[in-house]
Amino acid sequence: MDTQNKQKLQEAYNRFYQTIQTLRSPEGCPWDKDQTPLSMRRDLIEETFEAVDAITQEDHAHAKEELGDVMLNATMIAYMFEQQGIFSVADTLTDVTDKLIRRHPHVFTQSEGKSAVTGEVKTGDEVISQWERIKQTVEGRACAKTILDEVPQGFPPLLKAYKMQKKASKLGFDWPTLEPVIAKISEELEEVQEAYDAVTRTVPDRTDTTGTTAAPFTVKAQDAGKKEQLHLEEECGDLLFAVINYLRHLGVDPEIAMDRANKKFYQRFSYIEQHMKEQHIPQDSAHLAEQEKLWEEAKTSEIL
Repeated sequence: MDTQNKQKLQEAYNRFYQTIQTLRSPEGCPWDKDQTPLSMRRDLIEETFEAVDAITQEDHAHAKEELGDVMLNATMIAYMFEQQGIFSVADTLTDVTDKLIRRHPHVFTQSEGKSAVTGEVKTGDEVISQWERIKQTVEGRACAKTILDEVPQGFPPLLKAYKMQKKASKLGFDWPTLEPVIAKISEELEEVQEAYDAVTRTVPDRTDTTGTTAAPFTVKAQDAGKKEQLHLEEECGDLLFAVINYLRHLGVDPEIAMDRANKKFYQRFSYIEQHMKEQHIPQDSAHLAEQEKLWEEAKTSEIL
């Protein structure tokens, strides 16, 4: 980095840090002063998803803004800990920099991780393997009962499944080709159907007054079908797990894919609602054909 850019970066970060200090000062913003690391958790998650979405859309101006918001939330939370005397923002940056150097002995000759080097690193997979060796032998992280314990318990289930599968794959527990992955989805789908059939045999009439399938465990007849319903949930979970595994093999992050699908459904269904109201057509199952026609219209007009 040349001297001019280095100075610009230092000035930008100093101004950023001082602004956060001001917001959290006694003369600062009432809302910012009221926040705690716990209260800011949701903001950090939401801003991260918004940044991911901007990157996915290749909206560079929006990505710049949203990445700034991620940095703001992360730095603000770190500064809250600094105010409590637990650790400082500088400690956070120093620790992550030390970790980067330690885990890249193939780049930094002074790295503490060089003791875990077993050969020349040429591929991304070899870097990941070396990374894991450094975590276990140099950083002493081999105390976990299982490598899966490295996946945070607070992760959303979709993300947690994806991360556990990636951890298991690093230790060789993975199918080498797509065929068995796809076959597993078919197998799980059949087991879901078998479990559902068992539920309907136990509780033949599971519909409410509108003809819609009742919500789980709303049948009151001595908990009829409870065991079967729990088994159905289990099998549905296995099916989702298999689909997530398939996406992982395709190189697709299920969280991002699901977020895009949610946005797509929102756009199309909102289009249906708007036009059904404009045409004074009741939006119910009796007018499904009209809704499906509008759905197809929405597909041709949307920009995802």
